[in-house]
Amino acid sequence: MEQKNLSELTDEELLQEAKKRKSAAITNAILIGFLIGVVFFSVMKNSLGFLTLIPLFFIYKLTNNSKYNNQELENLLKERGLK
Repeated sequence: MEQKNLSELTDEELLQEAKKRKSAAITNAILIGFLIGVVFFSVMKNSLGFLTLIPLFFIYKLTNNSKYNNQELENLLKERGLK
């Protein structure tokens, strides 16, 4: 399945993409909070070590995990009068 550009999506598909982004953002925020808690507990219990860096790597990957540019999606929604 090929990915389409955001400008090629229909209005309905754009709204669905916005809903997916919103739910994905909430899920990512929960996961990032949990991983920060794991890092904090690990540092308090032991010290900063290699295993502490693994959750930090996952936090980095979660923050950079979007298919399209969020700003582009917002601009298209405003341009089409959908939001």
